[in-house]
Amino acid sequence: MDTKERPRLGLLGLMTDGYEPIFPGITARQEAYAREIVALCADAVELRFPGAAKNRREIEETVAAFNSQGLDGILIVLLAYSQGAWLLRALQDNRLPIALAIVQPDQAVGREWKELDLTVNQGIHGAQDNANMIVRMGFPCQFFAGNRLEPRFRSFIEDFGRAAAVRSRLRKLRVAIFGRMGGMGDILTDDMAFFARVGPEFVHQDLGSVATAMAGITDQEIAASMERDRKVFDVDPKLSRESHAEATRIYLGFRRHLEAGGFRAFTAHFDNFGEDGRFRQLPLMGASHLMAEGYGYAAEGDAVCASLVYAAHHIGDGGGNFTEMYTMDFATGSIIFCHAGEGNWSTCGPGSRPRLIDRFLGEGGLENPPTPIFLPRPGEATLVSLTAIPGGNFRLVAARGDILPRADMVNNEMPYFFWKPRSGVEACVEAWVAAAGTHHEVICLGDLTTRWKMLCSMLGIEYVQV
Repeated sequence: MDTKERPRLGLLGLMTDGYEPIFPGITARQEAYAREIVALCADAVELRFPGAAKNRREIEETVAAFNSQGLDGILIVLLAYSQGAWLLRALQDNRLPIALAIVQPDQAVGREWKELDLTVNQGIHGAQDNANMIVRMGFPCQFFAGNRLEPRFRSFIEDFGRAAAVRSRLRKLRVAIFGRMGGMGDILTDDMAFFARVGPEFVHQDLGSVATAMAGITDQEIAASMERDRKVFDVDPKLSRESHAEATRIYLGFRRHLEAGGFRAFTAHFDNFGEDGRFRQLPLMGASHLMAEGYGYAAEGDAVCASLVYAAHHIGDGGGNFTEMYTMDFATGSIIFCHAGEGNWSTCGPGSRPRLIDRFLGEGGLENPPTPIFLPRPGEATLVSLTAIPGGNFRLVAARGDILPRADMVNNEMPYFFWKPRSGVEACVEAWVAAAGTHHEVICLGDLTTRWKMLCSMLGIEYVQV
C-alpha cells in the first residue's frame, strides 16, 4: 500500500478578462507564473492548472471539472484582481477542501515599476475580496500569505495537500471490526455520525472468515513470509519454527481477508480469539506486519482509533503507530507508551533492527505469540486521539513531543517508547484528560500538527492542542 502517493490538487488561478485589452499578453504572462507554482512543488503535490479562470462562467466550469476529476482539494491563487462574487456559486457546488494563497510573481517592489507591474503583483487586492466572501459564506478554507520562493510556501502546499488527501482516503475507508470490548466507554461512538462526518464505514465481521482465509494459505507463502522476517528482524532463538509459522498463517489470513473485502483498517477484541476455538495465538505479529504495510489497526474493537492510525500513515510518511499511555516518568519528564505487543516496526530508528521474540502473554489464554520489539525513531513525534463529544460531534486532541532514545527496560516484552511532551508531563496529561482524549492513541513521527489541524477544519470537527 503506497503511503507516499502524491496528493492531487487543482490550481484555480483567478483574474478578470478585462485586463487583456488594456495589457495585451497579460493572461499568458500570468499563466506562466501559475505554472511556476506548479513546478515548485511537483515532487510533493500534483497541481493541475488548466489555465486562468477569467470570469464567473470559467470559474464555475473549472471548479466543477476539479470535482469531476476526483481531486483532493483546490488551491486558489489570485493572478490579478478577480471579483469575489464570481467565486460564490462555484464554491456552493464544490465538494473539495479549499486553500487560498496570497503570493505574487515578484518579491520586491521596484523603483521603475509601471502600472502593469502593480497589476500583475496585486495578489493581496483580489485575495481580500475573495477571502471576505469565503469567510462570510462559511466555507472552510486554509489561508497563506508570503514569499512563494521561500520553503514556507512549499510546506503550506504540501501540508494542505496531505490533509486533503487524507480526507479523501477517509471517505473511502472501510474498517473491519472483529468484536468490541464491553464496558470500554471511550471507544464507543455513533457509527453513523462518524461515517457522515469523518468518513470511514464500520463493517462488523466474524473471525470465521479469517479462519477460512487462513486455511487457504499455502506452505510456500508461509515460508516466503518467514524468510522475509528473518531478513528484517533479529529472531529470538527461543522462537520455534512452528510458533513463527502459525503467527505467519494468521497474519497472511488476515491480510487476504482484508484485501478481499476492500478493508484498509481493522480492529479486533482479544477475548474473541480464545472463545472462537480456532486460533492458537493472538495476532500480535500479524497486526504489527499489517501496520508496517500501511493498514490502520487498533485493539479491543476501537474502530475510531484504527481509522486514525490509517490516517496517520498518509498524513505523514507511513509512520502511524497504535499505542497507549501508561506511566509518567518524572525523572525524564516523559510518559511511557506501550500495548500488548502490536507496533509498526517500520518506524524503527536507523542503525537498529527490530527483534521478533517468543514471549508469554496471559491475555486470551492462548499460546505464546511472536512479538516484534523495537524503538521508534527518536526525535519529534505528534500524539493524537479522536474522541466523540456531545451532540454527535468529534474532537481531535493533539500534542507535540519527542521520542527519547531510551530502550533500557530489561523485562518489558512489549514494543515501548518514552515520549516527552513539549508542554510538560503534568500539563499535557491534565489537558489531555480534560479534553476527553482517549486511552488509545496514535503516535506519528515528526511535527504533523499543522496537517492534523487542517484536516479537522476540512472535516468540520474540533481541534484541541494540549
